[in-house]
Amino acid sequence: MAARTDATDTIETTEATFTHEVVDLIASVVARYHEEYESAAAEYKLTGAQARVLALLAREPLPMHRIAEQLKCEPSNITGIVDRLQARGLVERRPDPADRRVKVAATTDTGRETAARLRSGLNFARQPLAELSAQERRMLCDILRRIL
Repeated sequence: MAARTDATDTIETTEATFTHEVVDLIASVVARYHEEYESAAAEYKLTGAQARVLALLAREPLPMHRIAEQLKCEPSNITGIVDRLQARGLVERRPDPADRRVKVAATTDTGRETAARLRSGLNFARQPLAELSAQERRMLCDILRRIL
């Protein structure tokens, strides 16, 4: 019976170690992403947060609370970021077609162009991801969606 407990303890220790390694690897990827994003954003005189909001809005117009949810931050922070992007002509506020009482933030043509140039300048993941097959990239994407 003791051997079985030892084996169970070993499996649990191995699983815990593996989980810690996954967490550490994700943290390393996030840190590299933020570092490169900050650097790429600075080329356009944007902060990393402004660049992330711009990239998000380049996909679709969103109300402030949805931007905050997706970026895991306070809506008041998003309001300030959108204010600064709007002052630079990169985003605009407009009525939500589904509920005209609600305003959404949306990119302007200049904002979409800036977001596209910014995205094309992000290189850190391009080569490692290119080494994965299309199926592996889909699997990675699915796993990341499940985690989030």
